[in-house]
Amino acid sequence: MTKMMEEYNQILTAAMNDIIRDEEKAILAAAEMLSDHVLADRLINIYGAGGHSAIAAMEIFWRAGGIAQVNAMFPAGTNFVSANPTTAKLEGYAPYILNFYDVYAGDVLLLVNFYGLNITAVDVAIEAKKRGVKLITVNAHKFAEKVPKNFLWRHSTQQNINDFADIAIDNHVPYPDAVLDCEGVEEKITPTATILTCFVLNCLMSETIRLIKAKGGTPDIWVSNNIPGCDEHNKPIHDRYRKRIHHLYPVW
Repeated sequence: MTKMMEEYNQILTAAMNDIIRDEEKAILAAAEMLSDHVLADRLINIYGAGGHSAIAAMEIFWRAGGIAQVNAMFPAGTNFVSANPTTAKLEGYAPYILNFYDVYAGDVLLLVNFYGLNITAVDVAIEAKKRGVKLITVNAHKFAEKVPKNFLWRHSTQQNINDFADIAIDNHVPYPDAVLDCEGVEEKITPTATILTCFVLNCLMSETIRLIKAKGGTPDIWVSNNIPGCDEHNKPIHDRYRKRIHHLYPVW
């Protein structure tokens, strides 16, 4: 292993250990909330707002080993896949996003923005609280605090998504995200946000599934769509939720 790869491994491993140590209480509290919603036949709504943060919603939606009751939200313009033009920096878009994905009072929303200050993400947090939606946030708390309040691309409230959370989970992404030095290159290289955020989410969903079972439920779990028997296992689950989950499209 090269020195650079070893350093990257050490940084990520240390951050994941910090997450397990420092965020366990928040992760378990969030898992309690999510498991109760699933047992009440409600969906887990997740919005990864802004740029690459949509990867967070992709990570737990329709995934091998993941729970089926995940309503992933991918509104056009708020991520790199559909930023044509971008709407991720617009205020006032949040009601339309939550209306389209049927997120209302009594629902739960898992709101993820890697750093926590994306304009649309904060807008959605504010609107969710207005509606009486239970809000779980995942973002980098220290990173968000380090960005000046008067930064150009902040929400007009100058707040971060975790300021509005019922349960706030810190993904421990360091400022300025990239962590390695490369000789002859002025900037830091190699990001951490995707790996650390997805680690948090997979810890959270694992504990949620465990609690559903512990509380007497039977979790609907996807298997990989690339193994023998996948269609026989997944299609009945798909058909059960297809009309309730917006992006659960048929593949058969």
